[in-house]
Amino acid sequence: MKVIVIIPAAGLGTRMVPAASDKGKQTKAPPSKQFTELGGTPILLHTLRRFAAVDAVSEIWIPLRENEIAAFRARLESEAKDVLKKQVEVVVGGEHRQQSVQNALNAITAAADDIVLVHDAVRPFVTREIIQAVIEAAKKYGAAIAGLPAVDTVKQVERTSDGALIKATIPRAGIVMAQTPQGFRYSVIKKAFDEASADGFLGTDEASLVERSGHEVAVVMGSPRNIKITAPADMELAVFYLKTTKN
Repeated sequence: MKVIVIIPAAGLGTRMVPAASDKGKQTKAPPSKQFTELGGTPILLHTLRRFAAVDAVSEIWIPLRENEIAAFRARLESEAKDVLKKQVEVVVGGEHRQQSVQNALNAITAAADDIVLVHDAVRPFVTREIIQAVIEAAKKYGAAIAGLPAVDTVKQVERTSDGALIKATIPRAGIVMAQTPQGFRYSVIKKAFDEASADGFLGTDEASLVERSGHEVAVVMGSPRNIKITAPADMELAVFYLKTTKN
């Protein structure tokens, strides 16, 4: 049995673009969020190193925009030889995350019980313990994600032209905030993606497709530090974590 990691990194990350100045000055377009530098290194490389350090991981597949592939390969060769100790493959990503993961699934060669992990490119603080826990749960249950219990009160709302109106308060004891990695037996995730593609269904994450396919998904404990860097304000916390988190 092998473990294959897919890290979709073809997104534009528009939420990372700073607000325009009052004077409306034109500035150089910032890099995609996964290539934004954290401590002098692209966030994506920090993330790749987390998985490359896990012995169980056999292959890492990275869907990228086609015009970014050559430059990324060159940077891997010059700055991340530790990552290249694993088999690293790059594929062309799609217009959205689901298509990017689908492209990688279509390219890999795997047995039915091999484990496929999918992880956000901009979650660079995932720990070895979380990765291993998801792998073990995916082996046992066929599908598993990292998640955190909700700590805030969760409200179900109805959107109106004037705003949002609360319709119900959802007991937070039954709510989990999903993180990545999300892990699946290859047969489970491939079936779920093929069904979604045939039906034209677009899910919010990989687990949502597997749930739709009729397979139960287990949850293992994530971490408050396993943040997804999506906005400029997240970078301040990321810099702090970079200084205080051990590999």
